[in-house]
Amino acid sequence: MVETRTDQAARDKVWEMIRDVQVAMMVTLDEQGHMRGRPMRAVATKDFSGTLWFFTNQPSPKTEEVQHDDRVLLTYADPSSQNYVAISGSAQVVRDPAKQKEFWSEPLRTWFPGGPEDPRAALIRVEVEGAEYWDAPSSTFVHAYGYVKARLTGEPPKPGDNDKVAFKRPA
Repeated sequence: MVETRTDQAARDKVWEMIRDVQVAMMVTLDEQGHMRGRPMRAVATKDFSGTLWFFTNQPSPKTEEVQHDDRVLLTYADPSSQNYVAISGSAQVVRDPAKQKEFWSEPLRTWFPGGPEDPRAALIRVEVEGAEYWDAPSSTFVHAYGYVKARLTGEPPKPGDNDKVAFKRPA
């Protein structure tokens, strides 16, 4: 069973694994309780204090879902390095012109032709509550070794690190 870590090193590891992944899948719950997922371009920030940001259209189905039930799941995958992270948290739709300007990057103009002041532009702020990550070795040699070990012993190789990380302590 995976134990939950609460140390800063574990939180830093989560950030290290997701900071360069440009797209996360954001899963929300609709009013019927069905899960809905969609790709979201992550806002690039230099540091991480437990809050993640995403630009969004307002209104949209996802903003309505977040306003109805603020629980979200974010998934990040980097198959080239065999890094996978799932983050749970609470989301809020934010209209903050200063933040929108701070987080703006020109490729966003594709979706928001009016720039950061576009009347349809808003942000989704996700306060991270917890995460789980899988950090597997990615070299060809390690995979070849794992295959040979499985064939010879019938046992799979150690897949790498898997930890749960708490960002907020339960009340």
